Amino acid sequence: METIERIKEQLSENTILLYMKGSPKLPSCGFSSQASQALMQCGEKFAYVDILQNPDIRAELPKYADWPTFPQLWVDGELVGGCDIIMEMFQQGELQTLIKEAAEKNNSEEKA
Repeated sequence: METIERIKEQLSENTILLYMKGSPKLPSCGFSSQASQALMQCGEKFAYVDILQNPDIRAELPKYADWPTFPQLWVDGELVGGCDIIMEMFQQGELQTLIKEAAEKNNSEEKA
């Protein structure tokens, strides 16, 4: 499967997806650590892709997303942003709302 197709598949299969360095429990950079901590504090499940284990995604996603850095948070197939945006939204309470609404929408769609 082409890398871009894999990225599109990951985005369609995961309502809340964080492309990061490392994992939420063992992040490999400070920005990925902050982003995953903020997401975990929102209290909803989220998927992640460790770009260090997926060099093809690490190379292709910035072009696809038109966003040069990691981490990248995607919700409902839309790029939310990187660490600075995630932290700013978290501090203003916007991230919690966005994540909860996406999770609730996804849960109701699964039951329908």
